[in-house]
Amino acid sequence: MSHHFLPLISLSSISLPSISSSWVPAPARRALSGLCLAAVATLATSAQAAPLPALKPVSEAESAQLAQRVKEETRHAWRGYKQYAWGQDALKPLSKSSHNWYKSSLLMTPVDALSTLLVMGLKEESDEARELIASQLNFDQDLSVQNFEITIRLLGGLVSAYQLSGDARLLAKAEDLGKRLLPVFESPTGLPYTHVNLRSGKVSGTISNPAETGTLIIEFGMLSKLTGQPIYFEKAKRALVETYRRASPDGVVGSAINVETGRWERTDAHIGGGIDSYYEYLYKCWRLFGDNECKAMWDHSIAGVNKVLGDETKTGFWYGHADMNTGRRTKTQYGALDAFMPALLAIGGDLKRARKLQESNLRMWRLHGIEPESMDYKTMKVLSPEYALRPEIVESAYYLHQLTGDNRYRAMGREFFEDFVRHCRTEAGYAALKDVRTKVQEDSMESFLFAETFKYFYLLFSPKSALDFDAVTFNTEAHPMRLSAPVQAPAAAR
Repeated sequence: MSHHFLPLISLSSISLPSISSSWVPAPARRALSGLCLAAVATLATSAQAAPLPALKPVSEAESAQLAQRVKEETRHAWRGYKQYAWGQDALKPLSKSSHNWYKSSLLMTPVDALSTLLVMGLKEESDEARELIASQLNFDQDLSVQNFEITIRLLGGLVSAYQLSGDARLLAKAEDLGKRLLPVFESPTGLPYTHVNLRSGKVSGTISNPAETGTLIIEFGMLSKLTGQPIYFEKAKRALVETYRRASPDGVVGSAINVETGRWERTDAHIGGGIDSYYEYLYKCWRLFGDNECKAMWDHSIAGVNKVLGDETKTGFWYGHADMNTGRRTKTQYGALDAFMPALLAIGGDLKRARKLQESNLRMWRLHGIEPESMDYKTMKVLSPEYALRPEIVESAYYLHQLTGDNRYRAMGREFFEDFVRHCRTEAGYAALKDVRTKVQEDSMESFLFAETFKYFYLLFSPKSALDFDAVTFNTEAHPMRLSAPVQAPAAAR
């Protein structure tokens, strides 16, 4: 199978209701001591961070070779999953055993991996994943699941793989799942509960965060588009709007909110895990669905994020933590999850900030030859030393390369990939690191390794024709989505 998108099945256009603009205020991943390299300490002596050493350009031939290597490493990890964890949620690569999120499997790795296997043109692997999903994935189970993770990984994975493969069985699974997730939205505010029982519909979890309340519109909206049922879009759009309505006058949000009262439980504002993809989906709702209200919310919010959280320091340009209401800086903390921000800035049109922040990302990576979960960007000391095989820094390199054509981002990606393989590859797959300073491995290989990390490495090194960047919108799990027709047909055609 070619690693181009296959033509989409023709879909009738449906009208997705929007929410009145009266909600706009008048003024306007995942939840989260250290050593400091002596070389980095010299950065503090200058008013601006010293430029990083030159990166050797990547030729087209070398880039093609790197793309092929990424495919081979994806195959390697898939073989490990197939041999030691087939039919389970995830491989434990050191013990060569398996792990399930709940008491029984929801095929987390196969579903999350399928869009990547299809994009890479790995026919044998994508066919076996698809058949496993079609024959064994069952959502009629007495399991209380986390709505956010199930939405971005499973619902997003099924919808995207359906669009890539045309296999109607995947859309049927997606619709079954979507119906089972809908009860989360039945709170007094419309903000979703964090958990729902897939069989009974019983909900739980009243304390949530903006990522979990606001990172649903791409997946649920696409389900509306593909099934002709507007309810999915309506519920997810309301949740996004209700999150935004509770932002500060500057448009920034805190880190914990009560979905029944709508009150903030924690007012710590940042762009890291628990908040990150809320801002991402404000923009992507506009990009994918042409939703003008999402665009207005994005424009207001990103201006506030830059004003309140952006931090130009002697070590570079970063986004830190602040109180959402006062704007007072509370922490100079940044990490692997924050590293998605250059991608979002770039696609939102702010290439200047995107480029500066990606240089900071590279500094963070080079502290120990692989990025930590979090660090203090003022002292350049590690705060949380683990590396969970995260993709965000690669995602940003990919977006910047697509949008600027600058070879520097492929060169960064080559450095990231070589370090990633050197430190994380195992006999059975890839292992997370307990500590980036010692490179001690951990018995964990999350499904997003396939969905995101391998996919973004592959797309960064592949010819642009590997995927039409302008035609697709990636969900936060890197599952590509696209519309085959305008969201709203002209009045005469309705």
